[in-house]
Amino acid sequence: MTGRIIMSQIITFSADKAFANDLENIIKKSGYQNRSRFLRDAALYYSEIKQRGELRDMADDEVLEGHLIIYYQHNHGVESKLMEIRHSENLEISTYNHNCLKHSHTCVDILLGIGTAHEFRRIIEFLQNTPHVNKIAFNPAPMRDEGCC
Repeated sequence: MTGRIIMSQIITFSADKAFANDLENIIKKSGYQNRSRFLRDAALYYSEIKQRGELRDMADDEVLEGHLIIYYQHNHGVESKLMEIRHSENLEISTYNHNCLKHSHTCVDILLGIGTAHEFRRIIEFLQNTPHVNKIAFNPAPMRDEGCC
């Protein structure tokens, strides 16, 4: 098995010419070489947003996992705050990675964790109010009923 996904069903839909042209441009700009894969990924992404909502709108007790990405400047105490988060019992951090981005003169830490929507929001708010933290992003993992893991 090569890991390739075999497309097994053709689904069609109608669109006006302007939308079809715009769609082709969006697909190309997004880096996709396959229209079907783009539409599949777009549908799954949109469906997940509609079903689960954005992090800010999720119920406090919604459990999710994903990557917390923090861009910051070294030597201003941010590292100790990140260590507190990694060792707290509020989020279960399974993976942590630190990189120095030489081109943008910024450090980035990526934490893969599982916890409640409330805890992710609380930590993001805490870090947003921390001096020398430049940007924070959260990328939740897609939810599946079954899969590889």
